[in-house]
Amino acid sequence: MAFSKLSLLFAFVLVHAFLLHSSPVYCNEEEDDLLEELNSFRGSLNLTAFTENEKADCIADEISDELEDELCSRAAEYQIKPGNGPQFPSFTKSLTKCDIDNSTTTDGIILPVCVHNLDSDLVRKNYTETKFAQFLNDSKYTGAGLGSKDDWMIVVLTTDAHSGSFTGAAASLVATGMVHYMVALLLGLFLVFSL
Repeated sequence: MAFSKLSLLFAFVLVHAFLLHSSPVYCNEEEDDLLEELNSFRGSLNLTAFTENEKADCIADEISDELEDELCSRAAEYQIKPGNGPQFPSFTKSLTKCDIDNSTTTDGIILPVCVHNLDSDLVRKNYTETKFAQFLNDSKYTGAGLGSKDDWMIVVLTTDAHSGSFTGAAASLVATGMVHYMVALLLGLFLVFSL
């Protein structure tokens, strides 16, 4: 009896640790390859490599999901320039889903590219040999998030400044952590006392 309670307590601790410290990991080869190519491009200009920004990844994924059924001819309509605000209908909803404070997005930039079958050479050229290259060449952009869906690739560039960091509000991070903790605690107590 004592052994089963001890094993349930151990299970409780494992569930608790998992809920508090887990974060979803998504692997997308096209996105990883493009980030590597963009960093190589920046390296050739003696600029520091982009660091991956998880919140920017999230918003890029949300935007690529939103644009999935849109025609490539509409790509220019969705470009965001610093200070102009987003052109995406569900942007505010996506910010909430990604737990991003809107005031941290004004200096960032979203660069959408639409290429049939996401041909890697064409996608790279769309970023490095078009008007988008000016943003890749700008040292104020230090982070990047990428998302893709069907023919759409979205690159979100972030800055080190608060106004372009794509960060979440501290209070919501604490609240999220507290919810995970409470769920784990209640689950553990239920398991231990149900014996």
